[in-house]
Amino acid sequence: MSTGLSSAAAAERLARFGRNELAQQRRASWPRRLLAQLESPLVLLLLGACGVSALLGERGDATAIGVIVVVNAFVGFLQEARAERALAALAGLTAPRGSVVRDGRTITVPASEVVRGDVLVLEAGDVVAADATLEAAHALSANEALLTGESALAEKAVGGSAPGTALAERHGEVFMGTSIATGAGRAVVSATGMATELGRIAHLMATVKREPTPLDRRLARVGRFLLVGCLVVVTVTAAVALLRARPALEVLMSAVSLAVAAVPEGLPAIVTIALAVGVQRMAARNVLVRKLGAVETLGSTTVICTDKTGTLTTGVMAVRDVWGRDHDDVLAAAAACCDAELGADGRGGAGDPTELAILAEAFTRGVRRETIDVAAPRVATQPFDASRRRMSVLRADGALYVKGALEAILGLCTSGADRAAAERAAAEMAARALRVLAVARGRGPEERALELVGLVGLADPPRTEAVEAVAAARVAGIRTIMITGDHPLTAQAIAREMGIAGPQDAVADVVHARATPEDKLRIVRALKAEGHVVSMTGDGVNDAPALREAHVGVAMGKTGTEVTRAAADVVLADDGFASIVAGVREGRAIFDNIRKTLVYLLAGNLGELFVMFGAAVVGLPPPLLPLHLLWINLVTDGLPALALVLERPSEDVMRRPPRPSTEPLLARAEWIEVALTGLFEGAIVLATFGWAQRRGDVAAARTLAFGTLVFCELFRAFAARSRVRVFWELGAFTNLRLLGVVVLSVAAQLALHVVGALRGTFEIARLEPGALLLALGLGLVPTTAVEISKLVRRARLRGEWRPS
Repeated sequence: MSTGLSSAAAAERLARFGRNELAQQRRASWPRRLLAQLESPLVLLLLGACGVSALLGERGDATAIGVIVVVNAFVGFLQEARAERALAALAGLTAPRGSVVRDGRTITVPASEVVRGDVLVLEAGDVVAADATLEAAHALSANEALLTGESALAEKAVGGSAPGTALAERHGEVFMGTSIATGAGRAVVSATGMATELGRIAHLMATVKREPTPLDRRLARVGRFLLVGCLVVVTVTAAVALLRARPALEVLMSAVSLAVAAVPEGLPAIVTIALAVGVQRMAARNVLVRKLGAVETLGSTTVICTDKTGTLTTGVMAVRDVWGRDHDDVLAAAAACCDAELGADGRGGAGDPTELAILAEAFTRGVRRETIDVAAPRVATQPFDASRRRMSVLRADGALYVKGALEAILGLCTSGADRAAAERAAAEMAARALRVLAVARGRGPEERALELVGLVGLADPPRTEAVEAVAAARVAGIRTIMITGDHPLTAQAIAREMGIAGPQDAVADVVHARATPEDKLRIVRALKAEGHVVSMTGDGVNDAPALREAHVGVAMGKTGTEVTRAAADVVLADDGFASIVAGVREGRAIFDNIRKTLVYLLAGNLGELFVMFGAAVVGLPPPLLPLHLLWINLVTDGLPALALVLERPSEDVMRRPPRPSTEPLLARAEWIEVALTGLFEGAIVLATFGWAQRRGDVAAARTLAFGTLVFCELFRAFAARSRVRVFWELGAFTNLRLLGVVVLSVAAQLALHVVGALRGTFEIARLEPGALLLALGLGLVPTTAVEISKLVRRARLRGEWRPS
């Protein structure tokens, strides 16, 4: 056995190969990262609107817009900083110190000073300081869940592995950051720092660059469109007014006011509120969102790449089959050969998960290990060893109990259950991806002339709610792919049982077993290249690079490592797949609400632009003053939009296919709706102004147009709740926020017309009751038209109406 390196040799290797540490990624300065949050077209447009409002003397509007910009910038900055913690958490997994053999004696050194060729001394509870090859092992097992994703302990034994062997099957090696669960051993360091398996994952994480979310890209596209459109319309309107010899100051003020009116400055705040409310709703479903944009992105998901253990399955081993003459006898013999300690109520406990499952099943049948211990105390134990592949316990009454692999036990049996039948039963269990343990007993300390008692088949069973969630995802057009470090047969069996692999699916397309971190990263990138929006779940460090690469990284809250949680956008408090699907539903509802709210806002803005532009073209005086436009923005844009964005999900939200990743925030149908609604509303207001202005009183005409436009936009908010269902189908009281906002806003507008002091402030004339009723009636016209168009569209789709 190796006597280790000399101190001089270790110092020379440390100088030549470097310290046993993970490299840290350089970060941009915080001012640069903060300024980067202000680069989107929509933010630039808002900054312009803020400046214009300040020039107009509207300090309240300028302050409100400025606050919106600053808050959104800081939210983005903090989210980016949170993502950087993933690499720092990864570095924290390395052992602080390690025991090595130097100069022929065992010493403890900082883990960063461990070098290749060092001999590590390993004991239960140690965190492994570097990747190493075992040269001695006694009942040694390691917890490698952070690298493999599998909760079962990895049994270790001396012996090399063939090149290309999956990490989970490299029984002769131990790896940096994993922990020794049982036994003791010695191992020669083969890799340190970034050359280790943990270092390889750190390198992969450093190469992953965060991309804007689909919502970010869509909002940026809308922002660019609005920026160009706003400049064009305002410039043309000002030019027409100047050509008609309007006073330059009046033209400037109108153009500036129009610029402010054209910008939906509340949009970023509305989007943020929609996402924040979505975060709260998802938290109630055990989905903890760490990045606001992930809420909507989850709703855009077309593929969910999911781990198996703990997400699709319960994460707890359970006995699923027993074979033998007497099942209670089989379980009693197996329980007599267990080290684990079951909880007093038959649940939980401490020890090997497989043994806990056996003890729990025996408990349900009235067999308790404590009773066995009292009747015949344990005399001697030979623990499970990877080379022996079995465990044995000798009791005071002379009974010897043995459990382990069938192949390791059959050769020791001379009586008991039929050998051929046992082999057939074991093969059938293995085909169902069950872990098979044979149970035997004998007399005396020697493992010979044993009696084969029976077989126990164990597995981590699927979660019932996960099976239902997979089916719901399929109905919603979302493909589920299982990516796991588990054995292929186990993964395929679970995939079939859960419905992930349907009758028409090739198992290889939806199940990837023994997947390495590189495999997971490659699969996610390939799916993204095909245009999919990918959500990736995981709990181990080996999942972290793929979580960062995916559009939405989903970490397990119970079993996930700190590295995984830091790399993820979403954390599942209950580790359940069903919670992901619930998140998809919420995300889809948020997108629907943002879209319908944007349609409502832009149609109103277009209506205002058309009124002002149309008046300039036909030679009418401005129908609205700058203060009127600012009031309209406050009353009809901000508050109703906030209520709309909180609308409940539609009933068919999970029966629709996912949105194509290339689909803009507003598709062609929505832009047509914006154009038709906005132009129709603007035409009504402009016609009303023109008709009233002919009577010679411009102030009264302006007042009537002002009131009509406000009522048009407020009432239209009810029609904006759905593109399909009409108001009476939705119900007046299913969105009490909107109802309350509209009632209060209508009352505020009426107060402007009735209270003399307010009329003076807003430069409007006193209207007769009949004129006010006319404004209210005209305000219902656009809403009525939109609702009728929904009924006509539905009738055409059902074939009940055909154009003549």
